[in-house]
Amino acid sequence: MITLDSLSFQEFDENSELIPLMTPEDEEKINNEHLPETLPILPLRNTVLFPGVVIPITAGRDKSIKLINDANTGTKVIGVVAQKDESVEDPTAKDIHETGTVARILKVLKMPDGNTTVIIQGKKRFKVAEVITESPYINATVREVPQAQPALDNQEFTAIIESIKELALQIIKESPNIPSEASFAIQNIESNSFLVNFVSSNMNLTVAEKQKLLETNDLKERALETLKYMNVEVQKLELKNVIQSKVQSDMNQQQREYYLQQQMKTIQEELGGVSYEAEVEEMRERARTKEWDEKVEDHFNKELSKMQRMNPQVAEYSIQRNYLDLFLDLPWNKYSDDLFDLKRAQKILDRDHYGLEDVKRRIIEYLAVLKLRKDMKSPILCFYGPPGVGKTSLGKSIAEALGREYVRMSLGGLRDEAEIRGHRKTYIGAMPGRILQNLKKAGTSNPVFVLDEIDKLSSSHQGDPSSAMLEVLDPEQNSEFYDNFLEMGFDLSKVMFIATCNSLASIQPALRDRMEIINVTGYTIEEKVEIAKRHLLPKQLKEHGLTSDDLKIGKPQLEKIVEGYTRESGVRGLEKQIAKMVRYAAKNIAMEETYEIKVNNETIIEVLGHPKLERDKYENNNVAGVVTGLAWTAVGGDILFIESILSRGKGNLAITGNLGKVMKESATIAMEFIKSNADEYGIDPEVFDKYNVHIHVPEGATPKDGPSAGVAMLTSLVSLFTQRKIRKSLAMTGEITLRGKVLPVGGIKEKILAAKRARIKEILLCEENRRDIEEIKEEYLKGLVFHYVSDMSEVIKIALTNQKVKNPKKL
Repeated sequence: MITLDSLSFQEFDENSELIPLMTPEDEEKINNEHLPETLPILPLRNTVLFPGVVIPITAGRDKSIKLINDANTGTKVIGVVAQKDESVEDPTAKDIHETGTVARILKVLKMPDGNTTVIIQGKKRFKVAEVITESPYINATVREVPQAQPALDNQEFTAIIESIKELALQIIKESPNIPSEASFAIQNIESNSFLVNFVSSNMNLTVAEKQKLLETNDLKERALETLKYMNVEVQKLELKNVIQSKVQSDMNQQQREYYLQQQMKTIQEELGGVSYEAEVEEMRERARTKEWDEKVEDHFNKELSKMQRMNPQVAEYSIQRNYLDLFLDLPWNKYSDDLFDLKRAQKILDRDHYGLEDVKRRIIEYLAVLKLRKDMKSPILCFYGPPGVGKTSLGKSIAEALGREYVRMSLGGLRDEAEIRGHRKTYIGAMPGRILQNLKKAGTSNPVFVLDEIDKLSSSHQGDPSSAMLEVLDPEQNSEFYDNFLEMGFDLSKVMFIATCNSLASIQPALRDRMEIINVTGYTIEEKVEIAKRHLLPKQLKEHGLTSDDLKIGKPQLEKIVEGYTRESGVRGLEKQIAKMVRYAAKNIAMEETYEIKVNNETIIEVLGHPKLERDKYENNNVAGVVTGLAWTAVGGDILFIESILSRGKGNLAITGNLGKVMKESATIAMEFIKSNADEYGIDPEVFDKYNVHIHVPEGATPKDGPSAGVAMLTSLVSLFTQRKIRKSLAMTGEITLRGKVLPVGGIKEKILAAKRARIKEILLCEENRRDIEEIKEEYLKGLVFHYVSDMSEVIKIALTNQKVKNPKKL
């Protein structure tokens, strides 16, 4: 008699991890085995045990645990029957099915939660004949249920088994929940009945469906039913996979982005960064502290909500974040308190700038008006003058005097309108205009804003920035300045704009009309010496790491540097020359060599070389036809010489010296006027036909133009034809007409300063320029004599003496 324990497939070691599959031999031995008369019955809630199949069962009920423990210490053989209703907690005989499976306990595991897990293997089917007792667990007499086996050569059954194997392998391949190793188990099963039981046990069926299969006695019929269920399962899987493949193509990208986003979020948090949600919340917190009006607040909240809905990985997200950052960084309705202490303001201006009294007086007047009318829109000033006279630094002093923030924006070479108004934020890399960028940097809505070099604005195919500046510099419009990036109006009316320029000619009229022009003229030699003494020398000593004890330059030496080595209205060139002197001292100190601490003229020549710019001092009046004229340049005033000579010829007029069209016309007018009035000046008319006239204005490399040399050219030609001397130390400026009238010209102050530098004593100019002279400070006019004229006859009377030149030419 074969006992259950003697079966080879049941020799299960407790430490083993592999459970052998049932072979046909094992199946035969089980069929020959005698069934016990009585068995303890273990009810199962949610599964059905099939013969030959190994399953784990978790026992939580006290009756079940006792049954398992008793059986495990005894024969290890139990009866396993499925419950009719799994919700019944304490099943009795009427709550369980009649047909069940004899099982052998392979292993019992005590779990930490108090439950017992038992691994059991089904042997053969039985029916409950009679329940003997229900306490402490169900015990019943059982009888074996024989299985009808088909013949070995039954081709239909063989085909069914083959189909079950194929479908089983297909289900394993299609289903993501079944491990691929299960296919090896299917392929290695030799017993047909075990194959049917194994597949039935592992199919996704209800307990009732599985119980129906277990109760089917005919193996062929049970195999056919199993095949039907498998076909349904395959169809479900195929349909599920088709649907999933359709959905997955849509979901894959979104899932990928979501997973990456979550990973980035986690990485950011690990690195101490801020997650996107925290970033939005931080923006919302910052927005609560802002003093903006309801319209701006609504717009910000709307844009913030839009950002929350965006995927942080898209390009628009960073643009939207930059846009909201700008909103939060701009100083909406944030103003600094003005300091209207005008005496303090005057001290600051005097401390930082020597001279420029008229400019400082105008600035104090503006500040006084601002003090009286606190709600007044800030004026828009334009400091106009040559380079290096302190236009930009005046803006800084005004900011300090008012207690406002100072920002400077260089407009030189700007040719893109978007630099002023910004780009629309739909473009990649869009930014706000430089006006708003500088306001963000200032942190207040009422800084002193210096627009440097406004005359250097240019236009291109990208727009005209000077036209964009019209809105910025109009107090009636700039309360709602529209920036393309911000897409809202921003109030610039409280900003104090100060523009600087070297020339008004290149500023378009509409823009010039919006600004109050303040002329910042050049410095006199005396002012330059004072500026060098008070500001430039101490600044250069500090920058080079020296003190006032290491180098001393007296006023006479500073004056020599100003006159011999600089020719400018400002003091930039002077500062460079002083820096050379300071470096000379620094080099000697570093090399521990002796040097003259108190600079003398010899030291200046040693360091700076021989004077380079003393050529245009007044020369003499020994040569006929050489007249000193006065000119205005971008760097201030200058003197120039009008030279003319006669040579035998046919009366041709030659003009050289790189002169412009207007200046050549002045020479032609002067020549024709003299020909017309030759008798009045004692000139023989035949001279005009026998001699060629050549007029030259050195230096030839410097372009020159303008009408102001007219009187000088006419005087030069009259002196040439009469061979009379020009009045000594006289310079002149003025435009002439064919009628002999003298017209006024501009740049008078710069021209007078140039005359003083050149040691000119007398100046001849138009009567209408008298008003310009009266506006100039008395100290600038000291040592100068002015002759005011209205027509050319007066010019000739004053400019020419009755004395002939040395070695006069006989005409």
